[in-house]
Amino acid sequence: MKAKPGDDVVLQCDSLRVSAITVLKWIRIDLQLEGYIFFFRENRGYENYQDPSYRDRVELKDPKMKDGDASVILENVTLNDTGTYECHIGYEGTHDLINIHLTVDPGDAAGRKDGGDMRGHLGLIAVSLTVVVLVVAGLVGFVLYRKGQKDRIHTN
Repeated sequence: MKAKPGDDVVLQCDSLRVSAITVLKWIRIDLQLEGYIFFFRENRGYENYQDPSYRDRVELKDPKMKDGDASVILENVTLNDTGTYECHIGYEGTHDLINIHLTVDPGDAAGRKDGGDMRGHLGLIAVSLTVVVLVVAGLVGFVLYRKGQKDRIHTN
């Protein structure tokens, strides 16, 4: 799955079982995190089990998890959210496991909520224009200096 920085994405996790979900754990398997992406047990989420970088950015798509929908919404994704996620759905005596790979690509930052990398591009453009102006001014100054030298030689 692909997203751009600033997007909200749905990490899809659907169970085909009709049993009630007793535990739901979302983890990042490519990182050693301090906690879970999302942890749910006893009919409620546990924010204190979440890794700090995901706190206040992840919620269940359907809080009632109707029809086995254990998907979560990851808000305001960043490049650091690129990785492989695992959804562990626990039932009485068994569980399901689903993997999702998320790629956050800066691409066209024009649609970003915060302006994103555009500030860096604008800064680079401003520096480039300044260099061009200085080079042109230097060339014009040099040409005028040389013309003044020639005029002085011809008048002497």
